[in-house]
Amino acid sequence: MKAAVVTDFSLPPQYADFPEPRACGEHELVVEVLAAGLHPRVRSQASGSHYTSTGTLPTVPGVDGVGRDAEGQLHYFVLDEPTLGAMAERTVIDTRRGVVLPADADPVSVAAAMNPVMSSWLALTHRAAFERGRSVLILGATGSAGRMAVQVARHFGAARVVVAGRNAERLSLARAAGAQASVSLLGDDDEISAALAREAADVDVVLDYVWGPATTLAMTALITARTDRGTPLTWVEIGSVGGATAAIPSAALRASKLAIVGSGQGSVAPADIVAELPAMAASIAAGDFTIDALTVPLAEVQRAFADPALADARVVIVPR
Repeated sequence: MKAAVVTDFSLPPQYADFPEPRACGEHELVVEVLAAGLHPRVRSQASGSHYTSTGTLPTVPGVDGVGRDAEGQLHYFVLDEPTLGAMAERTVIDTRRGVVLPADADPVSVAAAMNPVMSSWLALTHRAAFERGRSVLILGATGSAGRMAVQVARHFGAARVVVAGRNAERLSLARAAGAQASVSLLGDDDEISAALAREAADVDVVLDYVWGPATTLAMTALITARTDRGTPLTWVEIGSVGGATAAIPSAALRASKLAIVGSGQGSVAPADIVAELPAMAASIAAGDFTIDALTVPLAEVQRAFADPALADARVVIVPR
C-alpha cells in the first residue's frame, strides 16, 4: 500500500510503499483511512523531536484520524503504534482507543478538529478542573490548537477569554471566535508585561502553548498584578513552541496560590482520554466549533509537510 514514509528525520515524509497492516489482537481492526490531521504533534513525530519518539525508522506519521472498517462503519481513532500511523491508505486501530461515528459524520471535519479540540478540552477538564464562569488566558492563541482553545473555553462556559500571541491577524481571528481581549507578545518586555497585567491579571487558568521566555515574562506579570494572590491560578503547560524550558521565579510559587501542571500524552490517562472522545466527537458533529480545514491528497504529503505556506493551516491528509 501507499503511505507517508519517514526514512530520515531531517526530511519530510515521502509518498512510498509500506507493508500492508495486519490486525492481530482481539480489539484490532484494519480500516481504510479517510482523513488524518497534520497537527503540530504529527510534525514533531515526523521529525523525531517529540518527547515520545523512539527513533525507529522507517515510520508512518499520524496520531489520529477517521477510517472505515470492512462493515462500513466510521471510526475516529487514536493511535499508539510507533511505526504505522494514520497517514497511509490503511492502518490498524484499537477499538478501545476510539469511537464509532454517525454514518453521516464528515471525516475531514472530525480529523481536522479532534486533536486541536482535545488539547484544550483535556487541559480544562482533567488538569484544571475548570468550572463555568471562570476566566482563561490562552498564551499562544495564534496557532491552530490555540485558536481552537478559544472556542473550547467558551464551550465550557468561560466568562472571559484573553488571548496572547505574536501574529496580529490571527489574534483578530481569535477575538472573532469569542475572546474578549488580546495581547500582542511582540515588542518591549515592559509593554507586554503591562498589557498582560491589564487584561489578564486575575484569570483563573492559563493554557500555555508557548513556554520558554514568554512564560517567564507572563507568569511574573500576572502574579505581580493579581488583585488577590490567594485566588488559585492553574497554569497548564500544553506546548513549547517558545522553548523547551522556562525559568520559573521562586517568588511566583511562594507569593501566590499558583499550580503548574502539564497536559499531554502521559499526564492524562488513556482511559480518561477515551472517555471524553464521544462528547468531543458529538460536539464537532453538531457544528459547535468553526473548522477551517484544508485537504491535501496523500500523494502530495511531502508538499503538505514542506510548504511553509501550509505550516499554520489546519491540513487534513485524504486518500486522493
